[in-house]
Amino acid sequence: MSERWARAILTTYRWAGAAAFPMIGGYIVWRAGKGKEDRVRRHERYGQAGRPRPEGPLIWMHAASVGETVAVIGLIEHLLGYGINIVLTTGTVTSAKVADERLDERVIHQYVPLDLKPAVSRFLNHWRPDLAIMAESEIWPMTILELGARRVPQVLVNGRLSDRSFASWCKRPYLAEALFENLAHVVAQSEVDGERFRTLGARPVTVSGNMKVDTAAPPVDKPSLERLQRAIGARETWAAVSTHEGEEKIAADVQLKLKPRHPDLLTIVVPRHPERSGDLEKEFKARGLKVARRSRNDPVTPDIDILLGDTIGEMGLYLRLTEIAFVGRSLVQEGGQNPIEPARLGTAVLAGCNVQNFRDAYRRLIDSGGARLVRDGEMLAGGVNFLLNNHVARGAMIKAGLTAVEDMSGALKRTLQALDPYIHPLIVKSRLEDDHFYG
Repeated sequence: MSERWARAILTTYRWAGAAAFPMIGGYIVWRAGKGKEDRVRRHERYGQAGRPRPEGPLIWMHAASVGETVAVIGLIEHLLGYGINIVLTTGTVTSAKVADERLDERVIHQYVPLDLKPAVSRFLNHWRPDLAIMAESEIWPMTILELGARRVPQVLVNGRLSDRSFASWCKRPYLAEALFENLAHVVAQSEVDGERFRTLGARPVTVSGNMKVDTAAPPVDKPSLERLQRAIGARETWAAVSTHEGEEKIAADVQLKLKPRHPDLLTIVVPRHPERSGDLEKEFKARGLKVARRSRNDPVTPDIDILLGDTIGEMGLYLRLTEIAFVGRSLVQEGGQNPIEPARLGTAVLAGCNVQNFRDAYRRLIDSGGARLVRDGEMLAGGVNFLLNNHVARGAMIKAGLTAVEDMSGALKRTLQALDPYIHPLIVKSRLEDDHFYG
């Protein structure tokens, strides 16, 4: 990249701020202090390492939040089998916990450095990565420039561009080209995403499908599941998962509307941000609903209306308690959340119409009959009521969803094929160093 382009990028980035770039990871600079920080490890945000660098080749893998972290776990486990060291960075406390639970000490976890030159330089000086792999939509100007200056190959995997992000980049084509030309390879989720990356100047671009499809089903603590299943017994259930502000109110409305028809109905609400659960409990109780909070291990007695799933890492538990799941961020906000986990765990999937971030997955699920979209809370209540009353239709949706998920698999294999030219030299390097060490 020319010095002129670099100055243009950094000047625009400095004056416009992260709000001008909806897909740029530098938003972390502005979002710090909103409950997503681990104060004990805050120094890592400034590129100060919490661990020594191991000997041998090393890959820097970045996944912003929980969904991206889960998506790359299969890829990480495959790379670990080659004897390559991996530093995994994430941006939230919840994603750090997921990394610890799923990968333990096999990888080195660090919080991602802020997209500021001193922080990024300090991070790269210490870890000296041989390859950088970023997940989904993490495009950071300073990080890209610093990696490019050090000639470290950068690959974007499971790449996606939302409608909003694509429109924003199209308004700044010179910036897009100057940044995307630094990427050694883009492995996109869908043909639509792939074509968008090509339009913005990325080369080469391949399409893998969504790696979230190839991840294992979320785990569950069996004793906890069995205790809750005994407590719930034969009660009818439905779940509203990954909900955002406003959708919990809609879930409460559904419970109140359906209770006269289904007196034993239990609604399971799993907010995307559990720290909101105190306020949610107050709102539910103010409407006359009885609440049990999972974080307190409240008993789910027959008079409980709402089980509030305010814990981290237990989505596998909540989804196994029902056969009907509404997936949030789709009625009151835009983008949607991942429907693949609910479909894989045997639920009929409902969602609002704002599912642009998972357009391809929803299209496949809807076409197969495994998911349905609803316009508003009234239609959601009708959909839940229909599925509660019609076990044959519910079973058909569940079966169709499982089939669609199976048909969408294979993204991990295609991603590994695209990464092979960058991974193979590191495997050779690792083996040569091992042979040298052992004489």
